[in-house]
Amino acid sequence: MITTSIRPRIRELTEVRVREPERIAAGWAARRRRDLVGPDGQLLIVAADHPARGALGVRDNRQAMASRSELLERLATALSRPGADGVLGTPDILDDLLLLGALDDKIAIGSMNRGGLQGSVFEFDDRFTAYNVAEIAARGLDGGKMLTRICLDDAATPATLEASGRAVTELAGRGLMAMVEPFLSVRVDGRVRNLLDPESVIASIHIGSALGASSQHTWLKLPVVDDLARVMDATTLPTLLLGGDPSGRPDETYAAWGAALDLPAVRGLVVGRALLFPPDGDVAAAVDVAAGLVHRQPA
Repeated sequence: MITTSIRPRIRELTEVRVREPERIAAGWAARRRRDLVGPDGQLLIVAADHPARGALGVRDNRQAMASRSELLERLATALSRPGADGVLGTPDILDDLLLLGALDDKIAIGSMNRGGLQGSVFEFDDRFTAYNVAEIAARGLDGGKMLTRICLDDAATPATLEASGRAVTELAGRGLMAMVEPFLSVRVDGRVRNLLDPESVIASIHIGSALGASSQHTWLKLPVVDDLARVMDATTLPTLLLGGDPSGRPDETYAAWGAALDLPAVRGLVVGRALLFPPDGDVAAAVDVAAGLVHRQPA
């Protein structure tokens, strides 16, 4: 699954950060960039921002993403595949991937609000604790993503909506993608649960689509749910579908993605755990299957 050539370079990352931290800023300035989308208008983005909220689990392994070196190996493998367009991550992960040379000619989306830690009493207080718009623009990233959970019974929701709206406005002003991930959410027995019935997702789409003073560069990040054709009729904004925590068989997951990608507003996938931790451990093969679906490449 993993090429051994990158492992010594991962071991050197701490030394670089201690002795030559300026290489990070220089690396962002020198990074080879690409257009946001290619001729087919589709994107496959690998998601790697879960650990920043303390969400390390995949399936029944609650510590699957605990090893940073293993996660970086898996990410480097995923990004080396020709159909992988880019990555979504927090500054710590994206800076590591930059130093490893994995971000040239790839899309880099900065994850912004990671303050709503998984399982916390303040999980809906999803403050912007990672990237801000100024840093995204200064480093030459291609956009920013904001998780926007809307709980009608939680007083923290208005602050999240306001912050997300401000970020959308500021990103649009710089011509950068604003990736909004809206959910209607509730707290059940002390745990946050996103409502994934079609009506709830439709409501979240309308709320999320209206955030900010301009929708010119707004994209949505939405779950694959039942009655998706009706759900996606709620927006004209380009939409990337999220993979979520994989629980079913991979062939069933791929079939659901393939059907969803036929809808006009759906312009690709943002998938993390399902590609980085496939049941058979073959990251490259999983990415290739997803890329074939997104970019309509023959298997």
